[in-house]
Amino acid sequence: MSSERSLTARVLARCALLAAVGAVVALLFAVGSGSLVVIVAGFLELVVWAAGLWWFVAYRGLVRVLGAFLAVAAPVGVLVLFVYRDLWLTALLLFLLWGAALVLAREALRRAHAQRAQRPQQVPRPRRPVLIMNPKSGGGKVGRFGLVERAERLGARVVLLDPAVHADVAALAREAVADGADLLGVAGGDGTQALVAAVAAEHGLPFLVICAGTRNHFAMDLGLDRSDPARCLDALTDGEELRVDLGEVAGRAFVNTVSFGVYADIVQRPEYRDDKAGTMLNLLPDLLVGEGVRRVDARIDGRVDDPAPASLSGQQALLVSNNPYASPTELDGGGRRSRLDGGVLGVLGVRVESATQAADLAVRGSQSTGLTVLTARRVEVTSDHPQRDQDEIPVAVDGEALQMPTPVVCTLRPGALRVLVPRDRPGVGAPAIPRMDWRLLAALAFNRGERHSGERDSGERDSGEQGSRGRDSGGQAHD
Repeated sequence: MSSERSLTARVLARCALLAAVGAVVALLFAVGSGSLVVIVAGFLELVVWAAGLWWFVAYRGLVRVLGAFLAVAAPVGVLVLFVYRDLWLTALLLFLLWGAALVLAREALRRAHAQRAQRPQQVPRPRRPVLIMNPKSGGGKVGRFGLVERAERLGARVVLLDPAVHADVAALAREAVADGADLLGVAGGDGTQALVAAVAAEHGLPFLVICAGTRNHFAMDLGLDRSDPARCLDALTDGEELRVDLGEVAGRAFVNTVSFGVYADIVQRPEYRDDKAGTMLNLLPDLLVGEGVRRVDARIDGRVDDPAPASLSGQQALLVSNNPYASPTELDGGGRRSRLDGGVLGVLGVRVESATQAADLAVRGSQSTGLTVLTARRVEVTSDHPQRDQDEIPVAVDGEALQMPTPVVCTLRPGALRVLVPRDRPGVGAPAIPRMDWRLLAALAFNRGERHSGERDSGERDSGEQGSRGRDSGGQAHD
């Protein structure tokens, strides 16, 4: 870490701790003045809110209505109580101090552990690029942004899918390779991206990501402009190449995540595509606490922090990602992966069975016993109640609903994918939000975090070492 960045991170860390101490002092002052209600009400509000949210998603009927009421009424009730007891100024001060502490702490950790951006390679312009485009993807982005016309003007051959006919995009990609394509690209969702990316990696060809899907997580982590997919095509004339990892689950490639358990069960339903929220609310009670709840077990091998294998049992939800996300609470939102070339899988397991555990998860976050966050080189997933007549489990691969025979094995192929990206990428340098760790923050504030930060900052060395270890693990898995 550079001395200037180190100094800034240290100052931010000290300011964060100062703000946190200020919040504690404000609490003690409130208690000293007989206003213990500030602490008790705030804590109870969080517990009741979490319990209400659990009842809302895990039950139906009157219990769901009660849960919705509590989830809304708890924070409102605390605000009313603060105003009634003339404690709103104290509550506002606590909110501002604690909010400032969290913002400053995250920024300090982000600066201290920011990783050097992957160095792209200069490559010649492709001569025979072939792009596969799904006109239905992302609500019609292909037509809305004129991607076909722009790609053809830049010299690419476009294979436009027919929405009325099921197409084997992997077969189309292989046909393009046989016809002499020297680049493969996709305008579509992450599931389609992964299928064509596998063909590109198989033949050692560069791969072009055109973010024409709905969420485009892979494109975001590459730094591409998700608001304007046409800018991705600039890579055809002024591009550079990145080497990134490619996930593999039971022989099928994935670029983002593989989900087991609750989410995988939900996406299997045909009505999910047309009504995601409604389908989820309708099915969650059965999947979380019903008699037919399906859980999964997992064996985690090749952990970076601990070489001993780990086991997860009875998980309601298990998510395996191509490189870890910075925050386990943001996987389905704006969360980002700090790198795509780390050579390790991210593993997130969730097991919450009661309102008490839901409250524990809300209060303690990643420290809760209901949430497990690991890294691994190999993950083997099985059902926790295998049946003789049912040896397959639902799996969601980059959002695509599949059934796979157990055990389902997830691995990573480090540096297997050559991705062609534009030189001008607005998302490059946008740091991922780090996981909150007060011990690291204290070490940073008092000059005890230099060695750790320096190790994380050495992007080229760390990437090389992890990539080498990952290749050994991946090679064994493929053999």
